[in-house]
Amino acid sequence: MFVASLAAQDTLPPPARRVLADVRYLADDAREGRGVGTHGIEDAARYIADAFKKAGLAPAGADNSFFQPFTVAPDAPAAMHTQLAGAETRNVVGVLKGSSAALRGEVVIVGAHYDHLGLGGFGALDPDSTGKVHNGADDNASGVAGVIEIARLLRGRKPARTIVFIAFSGEELGDLGSAYFVKHPLVEPVDSIYAFLNMDMIGRLRNDRLLALGALSAAEFTGLLDSLNQQPGAKFDLRASGDGWGPSDQASFFAAKRPVLQFFTDLHEDYHRSTDDWQKINAVGLARVAAFVSQVAWTLSNRPAPLTFVDAAPPQMSSGGGYGAYLGTIPDMTGSPGGVLLSGVRTGSPAEQAGLKGGDIITAIGSKTIANLMDMTDALRSHQAGDTVTIGVKRGDQTVQLTAVLGKRGS
Repeated sequence: MFVASLAAQDTLPPPARRVLADVRYLADDAREGRGVGTHGIEDAARYIADAFKKAGLAPAGADNSFFQPFTVAPDAPAAMHTQLAGAETRNVVGVLKGSSAALRGEVVIVGAHYDHLGLGGFGALDPDSTGKVHNGADDNASGVAGVIEIARLLRGRKPARTIVFIAFSGEELGDLGSAYFVKHPLVEPVDSIYAFLNMDMIGRLRNDRLLALGALSAAEFTGLLDSLNQQPGAKFDLRASGDGWGPSDQASFFAAKRPVLQFFTDLHEDYHRSTDDWQKINAVGLARVAAFVSQVAWTLSNRPAPLTFVDAAPPQMSSGGGYGAYLGTIPDMTGSPGGVLLSGVRTGSPAEQAGLKGGDIITAIGSKTIANLMDMTDALRSHQAGDTVTIGVKRGDQTVQLTAVLGKRGS
Protein backbone atom coordinates (compact mmCIF):
# COMPACT_ATOMS: atom_id res chain seq x y z
CA MET A 1 0.00 0.00 0.00
CA PHE A 2 1.49 3.32 -1.09
CA VAL A 3 0.36 6.44 0.74
CA ALA A 4 -0.46 9.39 -1.52
CA SER A 5 -2.28 11.52 1.04
CA LEU A 6 -2.24 12.31 4.73
CA ALA A 7 -5.79 11.01 5.12
CA ALA A 8 -4.76 7.60 3.79
CA GLN A 9 -2.36 7.17 6.71
CA ASP A 10 -5.31 6.59 9.05
CA THR A 11 -6.08 3.35 7.22
CA LEU A 12 -2.61 1.88 7.81
CA PRO A 13 -1.89 -0.79 10.43
CA PRO A 14 -0.03 0.60 13.49
CA PRO A 15 3.45 -0.67 12.48
CA ALA A 16 3.08 0.96 9.05
CA ARG A 17 1.92 4.23 10.64
CA ARG A 18 4.95 4.21 12.95
CA VAL A 19 7.55 3.66 10.25
CA LEU A 20 5.88 6.17 7.94
CA ALA A 21 5.91 8.81 10.67
CA ASP A 22 9.66 8.25 11.07
CA VAL A 23 10.24 8.51 7.31
CA ARG A 24 8.13 11.66 7.07
CA TYR A 25 10.18 13.39 9.74
CA LEU A 26 13.56 12.34 8.36
CA ALA A 27 12.60 13.08 4.75
CA ASP A 28 10.90 16.41 5.38
CA ASP A 29 12.24 19.43 3.49
CA ALA A 30 13.18 20.91 6.87
CA ARG A 31 15.89 18.25 7.23
CA GLU A 32 17.68 19.82 4.21
CA GLY A 33 18.27 16.44 2.59
CA ARG A 34 20.28 15.33 5.65
CA GLY A 35 23.52 16.41 4.05
CA VAL A 36 26.61 16.22 6.27
CA GLY A 37 27.26 19.65 7.73
CA THR A 38 23.60 20.79 7.66
CA HIS A 39 21.32 21.65 10.56
CA GLY A 40 18.92 19.12 9.11
CA ILE A 41 21.18 16.13 9.67
CA GLU A 42 21.75 17.27 13.25
CA ASP A 43 17.97 17.40 13.76
CA ALA A 44 17.76 13.88 12.33
CA ALA A 45 20.47 12.60 14.69
CA ARG A 46 18.60 13.99 17.70
CA TYR A 47 15.35 12.45 16.49
CA ILE A 48 16.98 9.03 16.13
CA ALA A 49 18.64 9.25 19.55
CA ASP A 50 15.30 10.15 21.12
CA ALA A 51 13.63 7.21 19.33
CA PHE A 52 16.36 4.86 20.62
CA LYS A 53 15.81 6.13 24.16
CA LYS A 54 12.03 5.65 23.90
CA ALA A 55 12.62 2.10 22.65
CA GLY A 56 14.53 1.34 25.83
CA LEU A 57 18.04 1.23 24.38
CA ALA A 58 21.04 2.25 26.44
CA PRO A 59 23.45 4.89 25.08
CA ALA A 60 26.77 3.55 23.84
CA GLY A 61 28.78 6.75 23.42
CA ALA A 62 30.99 8.63 25.82
CA ASP A 63 29.42 10.58 28.67
CA ASN A 64 26.23 8.49 28.54
CA SER A 65 25.47 9.74 25.02
CA PHE A 66 23.91 8.06 22.00
CA PHE A 67 26.36 9.90 19.74
CA GLN A 68 29.70 8.82 18.29
CA PRO A 69 31.23 11.94 16.71
CA PHE A 70 33.83 11.85 13.95
CA THR A 71 35.42 14.18 11.43
CA VAL A 72 35.39 13.91 7.65
CA ALA A 73 39.05 13.36 6.80
CA PRO A 74 40.71 15.45 4.08
CA ASP A 75 41.53 12.25 2.16
CA ALA A 76 37.98 10.88 2.35
CA PRO A 77 36.70 9.72 -1.06
CA ALA A 78 34.23 12.59 -1.36
CA ALA A 79 36.44 15.34 0.03
CA MET A 80 37.89 16.12 -3.41
CA HIS A 81 34.38 16.68 -4.78
CA THR A 82 32.92 18.67 -1.87
CA GLN A 83 33.88 21.26 0.73
CA LEU A 84 33.27 18.81 3.60
CA ALA A 85 36.85 17.98 4.62
CA GLY A 86 37.04 18.63 8.36
CA ALA A 87 33.27 18.67 8.83
CA GLU A 88 31.99 17.21 12.10
CA THR A 89 29.24 14.60 12.06
CA ARG A 90 28.18 11.63 14.20
CA ASN A 91 26.83 8.13 14.30
CA VAL A 92 23.90 7.37 16.61
CA VAL A 93 24.38 4.20 18.67
CA GLY A 94 22.10 2.39 21.13
CA VAL A 95 22.47 -0.95 22.92
CA LEU A 96 20.19 -3.80 23.99
CA LYS A 97 22.41 -5.70 26.40
CA GLY A 98 22.73 -9.45 26.05
CA SER A 99 21.54 -11.66 28.89
CA SER A 100 23.83 -14.67 28.51
CA ALA A 101 27.04 -14.63 30.52
CA ALA A 102 28.63 -16.77 27.82
CA LEU A 103 27.39 -14.83 24.77
CA ARG A 104 26.66 -11.22 25.74
CA GLY A 105 30.23 -10.23 24.85
CA GLU A 106 29.33 -10.98 21.21
CA VAL A 107 27.36 -8.44 19.21
CA VAL A 108 24.73 -8.45 16.48
CA ILE A 109 24.57 -5.01 14.85
CA VAL A 110 21.46 -3.67 13.14
CA GLY A 111 22.30 -0.57 11.10
CA ALA A 112 21.36 1.90 8.39
CA HIS A 113 22.80 5.19 7.19
CA TYR A 114 20.78 8.33 7.88
CA ASP A 115 22.64 10.87 5.74
CA HIS A 116 21.64 11.73 2.18
CA LEU A 117 22.63 14.15 -0.59
CA GLY A 118 21.54 17.46 0.92
CA LEU A 119 20.92 19.91 -1.91
CA GLY A 120 22.17 17.60 -4.64
CA GLY A 121 25.37 18.12 -6.56
CA PHE A 122 27.93 15.39 -5.88
CA GLY A 123 26.24 11.98 -6.05
CA ALA A 124 22.93 13.21 -7.50
CA LEU A 125 21.73 11.46 -10.64
CA ASP A 126 19.22 14.06 -11.83
CA PRO A 127 20.90 16.65 -14.04
CA ASP A 128 20.51 20.31 -13.11
CA SER A 129 19.12 19.48 -9.65
CA THR A 130 21.82 21.24 -7.62
CA GLY A 131 20.15 23.47 -5.06
CA LYS A 132 17.04 21.32 -4.73
CA VAL A 133 16.44 19.37 -1.53
CA HIS A 134 17.05 15.63 -2.04
CA ASN A 135 14.92 14.16 0.74
CA GLY A 136 16.08 10.56 0.43
CA ALA A 137 12.87 9.01 1.74
CA ASP A 138 13.87 5.56 0.53
CA ASP A 139 17.61 6.27 0.61
CA ASN A 140 17.78 5.95 3.47
CA ALA A 141 15.10 7.30 5.77
CA SER A 142 13.40 3.96 5.14
CA GLY A 143 16.34 1.98 6.51
CA VAL A 144 16.59 4.18 9.60
CA ALA A 145 12.85 3.80 10.19
CA GLY A 146 13.46 0.06 9.99
CA VAL A 147 16.22 0.23 12.62
CA ILE A 148 14.00 2.24 14.95
CA GLU A 149 11.07 -0.14 14.44
CA ILE A 150 13.24 -3.19 15.20
CA ALA A 151 14.35 -1.52 18.43
CA ARG A 152 10.66 -1.04 19.30
CA LEU A 153 9.81 -4.64 18.42
CA LEU A 154 12.61 -6.01 20.62
CA ARG A 155 11.98 -3.68 23.55
CA GLY A 156 11.97 -5.52 26.85
CA ARG A 157 13.24 -8.78 25.35
CA LYS A 158 16.42 -10.44 26.56
CA PRO A 159 18.65 -11.64 23.73
CA ALA A 160 21.56 -13.90 24.59
CA ARG A 161 23.99 -11.76 22.57
CA THR A 162 24.09 -7.98 22.77
CA ILE A 163 22.26 -6.20 19.94
CA VAL A 164 23.64 -2.81 18.91
CA PHE A 165 21.55 -0.40 16.82
CA ILE A 166 23.42 2.17 14.70
CA ALA A 167 22.41 5.00 12.39
CA PHE A 168 25.52 5.88 10.39
CA SER A 169 26.45 9.26 8.98
CA GLY A 170 28.65 9.82 5.94
CA GLU A 171 27.62 6.76 3.90
CA GLU A 172 26.98 8.90 0.82
CA LEU A 173 30.52 10.26 1.18
CA GLY A 174 32.11 6.82 1.09
CA ASP A 175 30.83 4.70 4.04
CA LEU A 176 32.60 7.06 6.44
CA GLY A 177 30.50 6.43 9.54
CA SER A 178 30.62 2.65 9.32
CA ALA A 179 34.35 2.69 8.57
CA TYR A 180 34.89 4.89 11.64
CA PHE A 181 32.82 2.57 13.82
CA VAL A 182 34.80 -0.48 12.69
CA LYS A 183 38.00 1.31 13.72
CA HIS A 184 36.44 2.59 16.98
CA PRO A 185 33.75 -0.03 17.59
CA LEU A 186 32.46 0.92 21.07
CA VAL A 187 32.24 -2.89 21.45
CA GLU A 188 35.77 -4.18 21.80
CA PRO A 189 37.17 -5.93 19.91
CA VAL A 190 35.85 -5.94 16.33
CA ASP A 191 36.05 -9.73 16.44
CA SER A 192 33.21 -9.64 18.97
CA ILE A 193 30.83 -8.60 16.15
CA TYR A 194 28.88 -11.78 15.38
CA ALA A 195 27.06 -10.31 12.36
CA PHE A 196 26.08 -6.98 10.82
CA LEU A 197 22.59 -6.49 9.36
CA ASN A 198 22.30 -3.48 7.08
CA MET A 199 19.10 -1.91 5.75
CA ASP A 200 19.56 0.42 2.81
CA MET A 201 16.52 1.34 0.71
CA ILE A 202 13.81 -0.95 2.11
CA GLY A 203 10.86 1.36 1.45
CA ARG A 204 9.75 0.36 -2.06
CA LEU A 205 8.70 -3.29 -1.69
CA ARG A 206 7.19 -4.43 -5.00
CA ASN A 207 5.74 -7.86 -5.75
CA ASP A 208 7.03 -8.99 -2.34
CA ARG A 209 10.60 -9.09 -3.67
CA LEU A 210 13.24 -8.60 -0.99
CA LEU A 211 16.97 -8.81 -1.66
CA ALA A 212 19.35 -10.13 0.99
CA LEU A 213 22.79 -9.25 -0.34
CA GLY A 214 25.84 -10.71 1.37
CA ALA A 215 24.07 -14.02 1.96
CA LEU A 216 27.23 -15.89 0.97
CA SER A 217 29.33 -14.16 3.66
CA ALA A 218 28.39 -16.85 6.19
CA ALA A 219 27.76 -20.48 5.29
CA GLU A 220 24.66 -20.58 7.50
CA PHE A 221 22.87 -17.49 6.17
CA THR A 222 21.00 -18.99 3.22
CA GLY A 223 19.40 -21.74 5.27
CA LEU A 224 18.55 -19.38 8.11
CA LEU A 225 16.90 -16.88 5.76
CA ASP A 226 14.93 -19.57 3.97
CA SER A 227 13.67 -20.92 7.28
CA LEU A 228 12.57 -17.52 8.59
CA ASN A 229 10.90 -16.69 5.28
CA GLN A 230 8.48 -19.59 5.85
CA GLN A 231 7.06 -18.02 8.99
CA PRO A 232 3.67 -16.22 9.02
CA GLY A 233 3.96 -12.61 7.89
CA ALA A 234 7.11 -13.23 5.86
CA LYS A 235 6.66 -15.11 2.58
CA PHE A 236 8.79 -12.72 0.57
CA ASP A 237 10.09 -13.44 -2.89
CA LEU A 238 13.46 -13.54 -1.14
CA ARG A 239 16.58 -13.27 -3.31
CA ALA A 240 19.57 -14.16 -1.12
CA SER A 241 22.91 -13.88 -2.91
CA GLY A 242 26.37 -12.40 -3.12
CA ASP A 243 29.39 -11.65 -0.99
CA GLY A 244 29.64 -8.80 1.47
CA TRP A 245 31.10 -6.18 -0.84
CA GLY A 246 28.89 -3.49 -2.30
CA PRO A 247 28.17 0.25 -2.20
CA SER A 248 26.82 0.49 1.33
CA ASP A 249 27.91 0.19 4.96
CA GLN A 250 28.09 -3.61 5.04
CA ALA A 251 31.35 -3.38 3.07
CA SER A 252 33.10 -1.77 6.06
CA PHE A 253 32.26 -4.77 8.23
CA PHE A 254 32.95 -7.36 5.54
CA ALA A 255 36.39 -5.82 5.05
CA ALA A 256 36.94 -6.51 8.76
CA LYS A 257 35.96 -10.15 8.04
CA ARG A 258 32.59 -10.09 9.78
CA PRO A 259 29.48 -11.83 8.30
CA VAL A 260 27.05 -9.31 6.81
CA LEU A 261 23.62 -9.05 5.22
CA GLN A 262 22.16 -6.08 3.38
CA PHE A 263 18.38 -5.95 3.05
CA PHE A 264 17.20 -3.98 0.03
CA THR A 265 14.00 -3.65 -2.01
CA ASP A 266 15.95 -2.77 -5.18
CA LEU A 267 16.64 0.35 -7.22
CA HIS A 268 13.97 2.58 -8.75
CA GLU A 269 13.79 5.68 -10.91
CA ASP A 270 13.91 8.08 -7.93
CA TYR A 271 17.25 6.78 -6.65
CA HIS A 272 19.58 9.72 -5.88
CA ARG A 273 17.06 12.12 -7.35
CA SER A 274 15.09 14.97 -5.80
CA THR A 275 11.88 12.98 -6.35
CA ASP A 276 12.63 10.38 -3.63
CA ASP A 277 9.83 11.59 -1.31
CA TRP A 278 7.83 10.05 1.52
CA GLN A 279 4.59 9.78 -0.48
CA LYS A 280 6.19 7.03 -2.58
CA ILE A 281 7.05 4.81 0.38
CA ASN A 282 5.28 1.46 0.70
CA ALA A 283 4.72 1.78 4.44
CA VAL A 284 3.12 -1.64 4.88
CA GLY A 285 5.99 -3.25 2.98
CA LEU A 286 8.57 -1.32 5.01
CA ALA A 287 6.99 -2.51 8.25
CA ARG A 288 7.01 -6.10 6.95
CA VAL A 289 10.70 -5.90 6.06
CA ALA A 290 11.52 -4.47 9.50
CA ALA A 291 9.59 -7.28 11.18
CA PHE A 292 11.47 -9.86 9.11
CA VAL A 293 14.88 -8.33 9.88
CA SER A 294 13.93 -8.22 13.57
CA GLN A 295 13.44 -11.99 13.40
CA VAL A 296 16.81 -12.40 11.71
CA ALA A 297 18.46 -10.28 14.41
CA TRP A 298 16.68 -12.15 17.21
CA THR A 299 17.56 -15.55 15.77
CA LEU A 300 21.22 -14.61 15.35
CA SER A 301 21.38 -13.11 18.83
CA ASN A 302 20.27 -16.43 20.34
CA ARG A 303 22.01 -18.87 18.00
CA PRO A 304 24.38 -20.97 20.16
CA ALA A 305 26.98 -21.81 17.51
CA PRO A 306 29.43 -19.47 15.74
CA LEU A 307 28.89 -18.42 12.14
CA THR A 308 31.25 -19.67 9.45
CA PHE A 309 32.64 -16.56 7.75
CA VAL A 310 33.19 -16.87 4.00
CA ASP A 311 35.65 -14.33 2.60
CA ALA A 312 35.80 -12.95 -0.94
CA ALA A 313 38.34 -10.83 -2.78
CA PRO A 314 37.41 -7.14 -3.03
CA PRO A 315 36.13 -6.03 -6.40
CA GLN A 316 38.66 -4.47 -8.74
CA MET A 317 38.47 -0.72 -8.38
CA SER A 318 37.41 1.21 -11.45
CA SER A 319 39.57 4.06 -12.64
CA GLY A 320 38.38 7.61 -12.49
CA GLY A 321 35.69 9.20 -10.33
CA GLY A 322 31.96 9.63 -10.46
CA TYR A 323 29.52 7.70 -12.61
CA GLY A 324 30.43 9.10 -16.02
CA ALA A 325 28.02 10.16 -18.71
CA TYR A 326 24.30 9.71 -18.08
CA LEU A 327 22.30 6.86 -19.62
CA GLY A 328 19.35 6.55 -17.25
CA THR A 329 19.03 2.81 -16.71
CA ILE A 330 17.72 1.19 -13.52
CA PRO A 331 19.71 -2.02 -12.91
CA ASP A 332 18.06 -5.06 -11.39
CA MET A 333 20.36 -5.74 -8.44
CA THR A 334 19.62 -9.47 -8.39
CA GLY A 335 22.03 -9.55 -11.30
CA SER A 336 22.31 -11.56 -14.49
CA PRO A 337 25.19 -13.62 -15.87
CA GLY A 338 26.81 -12.08 -18.91
CA GLY A 339 25.52 -8.52 -18.64
CA VAL A 340 23.52 -5.95 -16.67
CA LEU A 341 19.83 -6.80 -16.30
CA LEU A 342 17.52 -3.76 -16.27
CA SER A 343 14.42 -3.45 -14.09
CA GLY A 344 13.50 -0.29 -15.98
CA VAL A 345 14.67 3.04 -17.39
CA ARG A 346 14.15 6.60 -16.23
CA THR A 347 11.43 8.63 -17.90
CA GLY A 348 12.83 10.94 -20.59
CA SER A 349 16.33 9.51 -20.24
CA PRO A 350 18.73 8.67 -23.07
CA ALA A 351 18.03 5.01 -22.29
CA GLU A 352 14.30 5.44 -22.85
CA GLN A 353 14.87 7.44 -26.02
CA ALA A 354 17.16 4.70 -27.33
CA GLY A 355 14.46 2.08 -26.78
CA LEU A 356 15.92 0.29 -23.75
CA LYS A 357 13.34 -1.20 -21.37
CA GLY A 358 12.94 -3.38 -18.32
CA GLY A 359 14.03 -6.98 -18.90
CA ASP A 360 16.80 -5.99 -21.31
CA ILE A 361 20.33 -7.23 -20.55
CA ILE A 362 23.05 -4.79 -21.60
CA THR A 363 26.01 -6.76 -22.97
CA ALA A 364 28.07 -4.00 -24.63
CA ILE A 365 28.46 -0.22 -24.69
CA GLY A 366 30.49 0.93 -27.66
CA SER A 367 33.50 -1.35 -27.97
CA LYS A 368 33.41 -2.44 -24.32
CA THR A 369 31.89 -5.77 -23.32
CA ILE A 370 29.61 -5.45 -20.27
CA ALA A 371 29.66 -8.36 -17.85
CA ASN A 372 28.61 -6.50 -14.69
CA LEU A 373 27.83 -3.08 -13.22
CA MET A 374 31.50 -2.23 -12.80
CA ASP A 375 32.10 -2.76 -16.52
CA MET A 376 29.12 -0.54 -17.26
CA THR A 377 30.40 2.19 -14.94
CA ASP A 378 33.82 2.08 -16.63
CA ALA A 379 32.20 2.28 -20.06
CA LEU A 380 30.14 5.33 -19.12
CA ARG A 381 33.15 6.99 -17.49
CA SER A 382 35.00 6.71 -20.78
CA HIS A 383 32.36 8.84 -22.54
CA GLN A 384 31.10 12.40 -22.25
CA ALA A 385 27.66 13.94 -22.50
CA GLY A 386 26.66 14.21 -26.15
CA ASP A 387 28.56 11.11 -27.26
CA THR A 388 26.61 8.69 -29.46
CA VAL A 389 27.15 5.04 -28.51
CA THR A 390 25.92 1.69 -29.74
CA ILE A 391 24.47 -0.49 -26.99
CA GLY A 392 24.37 -4.26 -27.35
CA VAL A 393 21.27 -5.75 -25.73
CA LYS A 394 20.01 -9.26 -25.15
CA ARG A 395 16.21 -9.12 -25.29
CA GLY A 396 14.66 -12.52 -24.75
CA ASP A 397 16.12 -14.81 -27.40
CA GLN A 398 17.22 -11.91 -29.58
CA THR A 399 20.33 -9.75 -29.65
CA VAL A 400 19.69 -6.17 -30.74
CA GLN A 401 21.80 -3.05 -31.29
CA LEU A 402 20.44 0.27 -30.05
CA THR A 403 21.87 3.76 -30.40
CA ALA A 404 21.89 6.24 -27.52
CA VAL A 405 23.02 9.85 -27.17
CA LEU A 406 24.44 10.10 -23.67
CA GLY A 407 23.40 12.91 -21.36
CA LYS A 408 24.93 14.86 -18.48
CA ARG A 409 24.62 13.98 -14.82
CA GLY A 410 24.16 16.42 -11.98
CA SER A 411 27.47 18.18 -11.30
